[in-house]
Amino acid sequence: MNRPDLLVRLESARAAREQAGLLRRARTCDALGSRRFVRGKTLTDFCGNDYLGLAGHRDLVAALSRTAAAEGVGTGAAHLVSGHRGEHAALEEELADWTGRERALLFSTGVMANLGALQALLGAGAMPVWGRGASLCVQDRLNHASLIDGAQLAGAELRRYPHGDADGAARQLDARTGLPAMIATDGVFSMDGDVAPLTALAEVCRTRTALLYVDDAHGLGVLGPQGAGSVSAAGLGTAEVPVLMGTLGKALGCAGAFVAGDAAVIEAIAQFARTYVYTTAMPAALAAATRAAVRLARFDRDGRRERLAANIARFRAGAAQLGLPLMASGTAIQPLPMGTPAAASAAAAALEAAGFLVVAIRPPTVPRDGARLRITLSALHTADRIDALLEALTRLPRPVESAVV
Repeated sequence: MNRPDLLVRLESARAAREQAGLLRRARTCDALGSRRFVRGKTLTDFCGNDYLGLAGHRDLVAALSRTAAAEGVGTGAAHLVSGHRGEHAALEEELADWTGRERALLFSTGVMANLGALQALLGAGAMPVWGRGASLCVQDRLNHASLIDGAQLAGAELRRYPHGDADGAARQLDARTGLPAMIATDGVFSMDGDVAPLTALAEVCRTRTALLYVDDAHGLGVLGPQGAGSVSAAGLGTAEVPVLMGTLGKALGCAGAFVAGDAAVIEAIAQFARTYVYTTAMPAALAAATRAAVRLARFDRDGRRERLAANIARFRAGAAQLGLPLMASGTAIQPLPMGTPAAASAAAAALEAAGFLVVAIRPPTVPRDGARLRITLSALHTADRIDALLEALTRLPRPVESAVV
């Protein structure tokens, strides 16, 4: 019997992706503020997620250095063994208080948080008694990949609804009324920049006894009172959104993630989330740096959210004046459709030559024919660099006009 070779199959898939112009490669990007040093050239970064410009803040650096000097670097164990430090506990308390929740639970990354929390919520207790497909997870068609993977790995029945369509979510729930159910959605969609209809989704869940899970990776620190995120901006609490996920590596400028909710729910997730139970805790020094970031983001005495909002408004107004067909987004994520992967890649290369780092986003990250430049704004960007980017964008071949300015 001739068994297919896994490595041959993998190489074939890689070659096919390269042939389609969809291969992705990491580049070394040394950082200083809003600048990146790439291949000996200084570029202004308009594609990162450091929305408040906190990644290099002196308070974060000092907290990390001080704690590393006192406690070392690695924690050496998982949280439930001997890796849970005082800095972790303090950070969890501050995150819970900031987001208006009883308790928060730290994870090493946002992907691990989504995989673990969804596995616990959708899969715990379902097997072997009930078997696979014993829970229903209804998700927005443009959700982050980790939400989709989390539902699939949990063995849940996964159904998708059209982007931002709460009525579509309701129809998917109504089609399978015999299963315990969840609606999972991004709060701010990472490739489109728009905000989910959280109030409408919460009402759908209320009338159908479903749980609403929100991944607020790109809303935390930026939206809502004290930057508590898109859920807070919508005026929703734990009753409407029982589980909130937030990341620490975007607006907070650090790394890691957390889930937050009522204490009993979070305790259950801690028991069943394999990505929490079976991984080493983040360094205590990183937790200390993140605590500094939470205080800076929450109280924002430097007006960083105000500067970010002004930069977003300046960029969108300039784009409208120049006839650039940006997608409809009021957040720091400002996508410019380019149509084909080749067009997006060529545009990114032209911008790099002009001194700007803007990465081409291509399938499978976005839908077919949805290739784009994902332009992101930061509180660190200055008016002159925003205007210079707009001028450089006007020199690109005209992008497809598939979105409303």
